[in-house]
Amino acid sequence: MISDFNRNLCNIIGKKTKKIIVIESDDWGSIRMPSIHAFDLMNKKGIDFSGESFRYNKFDTLASIQDFVSLYETLSLFHDIQGNKPNFTAISVVANPDFNKIRDSGFSEYYYEPFTKTLERYYDTSNSFPMWLEGIRQKLFVPQFHGREHLNVYVWMNALRENNQEARFAFDQGCWGFNNKHRFGISYQAAFDIEHIDQLVQQTEIIKDGLNLFEKIFGYRAKYFVPPNGPFNNKLEEISKNNGISFMSNSKIQYEPLGNGKKQIVLHYFGQKNKYNQYYITRNCFFEPNKPGKDWVDSCLNEISIAFRWHKPAVISSHRVNYIGVHYQYNRDNSLQQLKRLLNNILKKWPDVEFMTSDALGELIAKSR
Repeated sequence: MISDFNRNLCNIIGKKTKKIIVIESDDWGSIRMPSIHAFDLMNKKGIDFSGESFRYNKFDTLASIQDFVSLYETLSLFHDIQGNKPNFTAISVVANPDFNKIRDSGFSEYYYEPFTKTLERYYDTSNSFPMWLEGIRQKLFVPQFHGREHLNVYVWMNALRENNQEARFAFDQGCWGFNNKHRFGISYQAAFDIEHIDQLVQQTEIIKDGLNLFEKIFGYRAKYFVPPNGPFNNKLEEISKNNGISFMSNSKIQYEPLGNGKKQIVLHYFGQKNKYNQYYITRNCFFEPNKPGKDWVDSCLNEISIAFRWHKPAVISSHRVNYIGVHYQYNRDNSLQQLKRLLNNILKKWPDVEFMTSDALGELIAKSR
């Protein structure tokens, strides 16, 4: 558990701003658990859903129309001194594996489908994609880039070709996001982790392809990139910059993968500029209300208070899993009640606060001296 001393320490370095609240919510567009039935089958098979993996696999899936309606209704209850409503910077992937084509190839080739096609398969006549566009229109839900898939294509395909029994069984349920134990401890979820340095060639193409697909789906270029699960070789900053990414995110202490199980530590701070003139936006607050063990409202308010003490924006991390009610409605309802509490307390404690998206915050720090 991070102490208040360390939280203060992490907020000292970096560019100063006024009181700004940004909510970054990861994983939108990605498959996690297709159904309760799939979860039960894999659980009975003995697939490991322990630890953090449990809440994601029990609750998380593609958002439904009702998930968006409930989220937008909650956000629309509040506004800042400028009249801006709180919003989610939706850190989104734009594709998922095409399971049928992969199987038809005998697991020899990887194929993907745009997440909009995945939505059609999941929800048929109640496709929720129009709600994405409505959120963009209302500036309540603004997608930015999380990668093409939330999947390490190289590692996962190798496991499937090697007939890894857990990977194959989960594949048959349309899933990959469990506690796999692959070489060098690489998670299937960690899209940009590497076994070998030559994987960067494939990952370069994935980033370029993913950013082009992002523009095709949403009608604008992504400016902000948050690599899934953290692992990311910084040589990939260049291809992201060349394809429109002006702002990057990673942990303040990044463990950069170098291949063959080796990593190096890279330190980041808010407003840091890399050699490609990209600015880093680092998260300093956390709100995961469906994760048991503490009062997430009080905890997040304390983290916001520390950020503002050092004249830093409060960049809140809050994953999609908290707001999904497809499998269990109480998961979404409980989280949104806590989100209401959080937003209400923020506005009471800091009436001069401003709500902002991550890319807008990036533009602000890029213009500051």
